Amino acid sequence: MPTFGLERPRATVAGLLALAAVAIVATAWGFELIGGFIPCKLCLEQREPYYLGAVVAAVAFASERFGGPALVARLAFLVLAGLFAWGLSVAIYQAGAEWAFWPGPTDCGAVRGVSVPMNASDLLGSLEKTHIVDCTKAQIRILGLSFAGWNVPTSLGLIAVSLIGFALPRRTAA
Repeated sequence: MPTFGLERPRATVAGLLALAAVAIVATAWGFELIGGFIPCKLCLEQREPYYLGAVVAAVAFASERFGGPALVARLAFLVLAGLFAWGLSVAIYQAGAEWAFWPGPTDCGAVRGVSVPMNASDLLGSLEKTHIVDCTKAQIRILGLSFAGWNVPTSLGLIAVSLIGFALPRRTAA
């Protein structure tokens, strides 16, 4: 029976990446659903690499755990590094816009809980309930960093772990 652990280092790394992606998404949803923070367009885009990354990491894990072709896991690790690099680029862009290092997007905003108005009176009523989130304004800073700011070191770490997974041997020598 195959084991999970140091004997199969790439499977271990893939499993950890999948768990990390799920934990990060759960945290983001927690801040949104429990904390009441409304994600902007860029915030939602920063989640996409984690959604996809969890699936790709699970494929790498399954390939390594159940003896699939080594190329599958290696390619999955490269795809993971690319996904997390995409998230890193969006996080740097948004964090820089929040700190006014450069202009943010002009079309950024998110609306929650408002249906499309059907007549003029509904339009006026919906304007009172509409809350648009600006991508260039941090909703909260934790230890000086916004959510986008925290995504920068997180993405860097996940890129590093993905590349380590790519470079590791399939199995350790017995």
